[in-house]
Amino acid sequence: MAEAVVGVLIGKLGEVLVKEAATCSASLLSKEVSSLKGLFGEIRRAEQELKSIKAYLRDSEKFKDTDETTGIFVESIRELSFRIEDVVDEFIYKFEGNKHGGFAVKMKKRIKHVKIWRRLALELNNINVELKGAAERRDRYARPGMENYAGNTDHHVKSTNQTLCFAREEDLVGIKDHATKLKGWLVGDLEERSPKITTVWGMGGIGKTTLVDHVYKIVKPEFDASAWVTVSKSYQFEDLLKKIAVEFGIPVDSSNMDTRRAVEVIRNHLEGKRFLLVLDDVWEQDVWINKIMPVFPTNCTSRFVLTSRISEVAFLATNNCSIKLEPLQEYHSYMLFCKVAFWNNDEKMCPSELKDLGAKFLLKCGGLPIAIACIGRLLSCKPPTHSQWENVYQKLELQSTKNVIHGVDTILKVSLEDLPYELKNCFLYCAIFPEDCDLKRRRLIRHWITAGFIKEKENRTLEEVAEGFLNELVNRSLLQVTKENEFGRVKSFRMHDILRCIALDKVEKECFCKVYEGSRTFSADGARRLSIQSSSVVPLSQFGATHLRAIHSFKRYIHIDLLTHILHSSKMLSTLDLQGTQIKLLPNEVFNLFNLRLLGLRSTSITYLPEAVGRLQNLEVLDVCFTGLLSFPKSVTKLKKLRYLYTGAWPRGGPFISLVGSKVPRGIRNLTALHALQKIKASLGTICDVAALTELRTFGVSDVTSEHSLSLCSAIGKMGHLVHLSIAASNENEVLPWEALRLPVTLSKLKLEGQLEKKQVPQILTSWSHLKNLTRLTLIGSKLDEDSFPGLVVLRGLCFLQLIKAYDGKKLYLSALSFPRLRTLRFQGARWLNQIEIAEGALENLVELELAYCPELKRFPHGIEYLTALDELYWVDNADEFIEMLGEEPEANECKEEQMRISHITEFSGFLTFIELAMAQETPAAAREGPEFCTVADCRIDRESQYEFLKQFIVQV
Repeated sequence: MAEAVVGVLIGKLGEVLVKEAATCSASLLSKEVSSLKGLFGEIRRAEQELKSIKAYLRDSEKFKDTDETTGIFVESIRELSFRIEDVVDEFIYKFEGNKHGGFAVKMKKRIKHVKIWRRLALELNNINVELKGAAERRDRYARPGMENYAGNTDHHVKSTNQTLCFAREEDLVGIKDHATKLKGWLVGDLEERSPKITTVWGMGGIGKTTLVDHVYKIVKPEFDASAWVTVSKSYQFEDLLKKIAVEFGIPVDSSNMDTRRAVEVIRNHLEGKRFLLVLDDVWEQDVWINKIMPVFPTNCTSRFVLTSRISEVAFLATNNCSIKLEPLQEYHSYMLFCKVAFWNNDEKMCPSELKDLGAKFLLKCGGLPIAIACIGRLLSCKPPTHSQWENVYQKLELQSTKNVIHGVDTILKVSLEDLPYELKNCFLYCAIFPEDCDLKRRRLIRHWITAGFIKEKENRTLEEVAEGFLNELVNRSLLQVTKENEFGRVKSFRMHDILRCIALDKVEKECFCKVYEGSRTFSADGARRLSIQSSSVVPLSQFGATHLRAIHSFKRYIHIDLLTHILHSSKMLSTLDLQGTQIKLLPNEVFNLFNLRLLGLRSTSITYLPEAVGRLQNLEVLDVCFTGLLSFPKSVTKLKKLRYLYTGAWPRGGPFISLVGSKVPRGIRNLTALHALQKIKASLGTICDVAALTELRTFGVSDVTSEHSLSLCSAIGKMGHLVHLSIAASNENEVLPWEALRLPVTLSKLKLEGQLEKKQVPQILTSWSHLKNLTRLTLIGSKLDEDSFPGLVVLRGLCFLQLIKAYDGKKLYLSALSFPRLRTLRFQGARWLNQIEIAEGALENLVELELAYCPELKRFPHGIEYLTALDELYWVDNADEFIEMLGEEPEANECKEEQMRISHITEFSGFLTFIELAMAQETPAAAREGPEFCTVADCRIDRESQYEFLKQFIVQV
């Protein structure tokens, strides 16, 4: 994906050229001005040449695997781009490094650097000559007509379609429910004369075409006319219309018929008829909205089915008639595998001696039907013996990191090649992380930004642009969402194993990244990034890594000598992410990395940062959260480009269980680019400094006392963009007067830890009524009661509400219409609470309810039966007698009444479900030895374990 490399480089060259006038005018030596102008001239030449090359690559790069001349050119451009980046990075490193020291020191450096500027200009001149030569060779040896060929991807669609594994009827597995639903949408209400659109979407190879083809054959006789047309990514509207006409059986003269005539013929033919049209492989909404839809008559019964990899296309469905296909579950994967691999066997079952190998093959396929079918067909041609299958598996092991499963890569590569170059870089970056790793949204966005992949667009911040890219990758089915928050925002996701294999193949071939997994023949030569996924150090200590820009370690243990060696030869490193390692002290070489943008030390054993950290002038991300670092050196205030500063040490006991804030030095006010600052220890001086950080989106502070409150309220009032706010009092007895706190309307997430002034609570809660964007609220130790709790109902936008040791009332009443959007409600540590009443119409959208550590709570909430959306109920360490009552005979009136009230809830935790209790009662003790049976006592976690679990959980929140 050389286009992606060139695109980022053009952006970097543009940034350097912006500084040209100021740089030359600020120079004091005429020789220096002359040499700098020469260097800037070569940079400008490179930028102009690369812009033209990038436009060419956009269409031609996809042919590098099928056209050798194009392949050689693409590789040359990538290599030359890396060399240009090396020159530019060295220039920035040397030039901006001149800013330190007195006048005499600066002058000495400038005189010395005149030779460097001339050398870099000469080197860049040579590269520009090579760029021009590469383009000329491409033109000299390109096949005739290649330009036209490059602009047309129909050949790619054909090759993709040729590799499709068409399923036989008897091989269809795991689609019964979807097929029934789709059939109902298509043939239901056929007497209704109106158009209806259904969509089927999901990642490439997931079985969209197979499902629709199966249903299409069944319902086709119900229509007067039917047609199936593959749209393709590079469709031409005129050709598409003619295809539709031909498929409907309309005679057309393809050589003479224009668009207007084709539309007229199609309308006349379908007028008054009941017809069905399948548009397979639609890549954009515009195909339907502005082109296809206006073609058809509206006064007849028409059914349209669209298949796509893109979620935006799925949104075209009428009345939510949309199906998203997910990878097959284990059972259905096994069924499909057996049907294909043993198609000539009457039983179609895997022999017992091959089941272990079969499971390994299925693990490789990750539930992707196309992959299972390809593997199955391959094995069906082999004798069903262990040695033969083992031989195939070993070959697959060797091949899987290079070419995935044969026949699958062509289909999935279409999705990758369709990506704009910015998204290509972002997608490939995901492959740096280990297999089955849950990728966290915030972490990945920080990496994308510091790698230079994200640029501000249309008045949106870098973070907003990056999140848009992430959503686009999800919408294109290239990433799978694994966790969302209460209001549907992606929190984490993963790459499908097959897609990851393809991405790994790309990143290695194109020097984007090398993944080290313990191979003794490993070499990182030419790679821009290194992903360390093994603790072995011998092979890695052999290489020089002068071209590296990023190092990621995903092992708990990384040898300090290994790290020192790599850093010593990686002067231009921009990312060093050691999150989760056991490293205790950073090598001195880290602080010589002038180009470093991201230093990730989260969840390490770091307890100290030296003053030398102030030399990292380009640092944008410093993450030392969940470490033992309790204070920062004074020099951290010199990091003017710092955008994210994450800190906060693990707690060391005490009544509060949040992170301990770290002490920051005076002068933190100088870091005006900060968007995130958490979690710091409060002091009057620090709070005064924070008032100057008006760009903050995330702010967390601990150890707050009443003495700090007025200054802190004033500082927060100036943060007009604040989204996340966390405030923790110095101890559980500290009463914080928040009546002066004016929270910004932008606030989305609020966490307050500490007592609220009881008389001021109504005034405080009323002052929050303007927080329309507040979706998540956590209160710890607030001491709310029956009188003050109703004040929270002004927060009608809340999706998540958690109260930890924050409610001291005996009764809790939730009135009708309260918290209409709330999806999660957690009460933990309400020691006096003995009765909860929920009025009908309250908590209409509540999905999860947790009641934990409420020793007086002896019954389920009255009105819980009204919560029809409730799926999950967590009941942890509440009144003992209630648990004992649930253990009685199910026929007991009281027990039966409680059972009826929660019969609609599907998931329980903290006590046995009634079904399990009934089974335990009816099953002899001797039979209750399996894991599916347990006693009431067995399901009660001891208090210490519960506390530890709760502590970890709250820290994550």
